[in-house]
Amino acid sequence: MTVLESGGLEIDLLTIVLLIVAGFVAGWIDAVVGGGGLVQLPALLLVPGISPVQALATNKLASIMGTSVSATTYYRRVGPDMRTAMPMAAFALVGAIGGAALASRIPEELFTPIILVVLVAVAVYTIAKPQLGRTSDLRWEGNGHRWIAAGLGLVIGFYDGLLGPGTGTFLVISLVSVLGYAFLPASALAKIVNFATNLGALIFFIPYGAVLWALGLVVGVANLCGGYVGARMAVARGSGFVRVVFVVVVGALICTLGYDVVAG
Repeated sequence: MTVLESGGLEIDLLTIVLLIVAGFVAGWIDAVVGGGGLVQLPALLLVPGISPVQALATNKLASIMGTSVSATTYYRRVGPDMRTAMPMAAFALVGAIGGAALASRIPEELFTPIILVVLVAVAVYTIAKPQLGRTSDLRWEGNGHRWIAAGLGLVIGFYDGLLGPGTGTFLVISLVSVLGYAFLPASALAKIVNFATNLGALIFFIPYGAVLWALGLVVGVANLCGGYVGARMAVARGSGFVRVVFVVVVGALICTLGYDVVAG
């Protein structure tokens, strides 16, 4: 039985329920450590008749609702350094617009093996250094610190606009390993930047006509609720909790992308 029509697609009740659950889980994961696209984007691709670009664009609409509330929660409770967050977010937004412009032109199979290798290296590095990200030990100072953050934002923002899944994870590990943040403040900064990358992608996708608004708003409300719960849990439990979730999410990303490479 059709319960929702969006962009000419008819979506039944069971699919809507599955998408709401996926949206909530994705919002929770994104708020804690990033990588919610691992859950939400594949779920959207299950909608009969949806194109990959429509799924990617609708995923951005739902995700920006979750990142907005989790970024606000982190800002109020953790107080991330906005002098680092703002230039990083600005460059990430520009990168995301560029990545989204190429999203319908470059086949994903060119990138999946490379991303898989990077994630394996990230997992090994994180597990091999149990003290990594427990406390902040910032590298560089002043403008040098901010320019490196901006460069990281540009590269990861481009990836988010192009593909998306795992963006928050890459943001967190870059902030921890390159700039020296603990996992909790890294997650706080990552949410602000991730909001900007989602916005940048939508700046391209909305005029392109790829966003399925009704579907995106339904999934987005679930994502928003998950983001609120996840951010509060991360703040309450600290960097140790975030690190454990980070390792689990990276492991899940490796398994998913590894299956794609083997099956593909």
